[in-house]
Amino acid sequence: MRFDLYADLAALKACPADGSLPQGLAAGFVDGCTSWSTRGNEEKNDARRCYMQRASRAMLQLKEFKQLKLDADVGNLPDPSWIAFEIAFTLETPWYSKDDRPFHVLDNPVRKDRVFGVPYMSAASWKGLLRWACRMHAGLPGYLEKHGSKLEGWSDPPWILHLFGNEKSEEEHFQRGTLAFYPAWFSRLSFEVINPHNRKMRAGTQPIYYEVVPSGTKGTLRLLYAPMPSFVEYDKLKSAETVKKLLDAVEALLTIYGISAKRTVGWGTAKIESWTARRRNTEPVTATPLADFKQKVSAWLNSSRGAT
Repeated sequence: MRFDLYADLAALKACPADGSLPQGLAAGFVDGCTSWSTRGNEEKNDARRCYMQRASRAMLQLKEFKQLKLDADVGNLPDPSWIAFEIAFTLETPWYSKDDRPFHVLDNPVRKDRVFGVPYMSAASWKGLLRWACRMHAGLPGYLEKHGSKLEGWSDPPWILHLFGNEKSEEEHFQRGTLAFYPAWFSRLSFEVINPHNRKMRAGTQPIYYEVVPSGTKGTLRLLYAPMPSFVEYDKLKSAETVKKLLDAVEALLTIYGISAKRTVGWGTAKIESWTARRRNTEPVTATPLADFKQKVSAWLNSSRGAT
């Protein structure tokens, strides 16, 4: 028995209206909608309506999520100086990051896992944005103002190098960062429309649809601070002070700067619901506000054999 996906898509008599979600957003349902949209303007509009109606109504959470163990298991960390952080947040504005899928019924689909179809923010995205937030905390705006908005010549302070390591272009004294990042998963989709206006006619020209994760959706930032004792000694840093700066940067990133690809229009800001920290052979700490949380985590680090 043989199955040809493209032959099957070419044989469609209508835009598909079924298929399990969220898996169907990675293959199957989305493929059918996309194929149908190429047959003409009427079919394109029909396919978009079909896709948007189904995607916006679905709860995009895998039933087997816990069994698949897509989230990090931090229940048994190997060293007491290692700390796993979980920052639970609720989006206050839509979140968007463009998907890298080359063939889609929409022009601006949100990023989804290629296998499960669940919207997510990758670990690499978290690392890049949080490094930038730490640089802002370290005085990058003032440096750019003095140097004509040019980054050339900027050197990350030791605490940022300790957390994130060197840039990939670094050839000498390369150092790996002490932070490990994990993706954040989202369970809902909605759609925003940007309608550019003609300045003379003062009327919209062609609506541009963006698939987004809507405000009110919950997410969790997970990261692991895992320093080796030699790293702390080599960098001549105090772990407690470094982690305090990291947490301040996390708060600013989520609540002020935003984590969306369209941060300049206010997308991607969030309200932090709780701060949680876990380490070996110790009861987890959950606290708000941030000041109380930092105080409890600092007590951990100052008592750890890896602290300086």
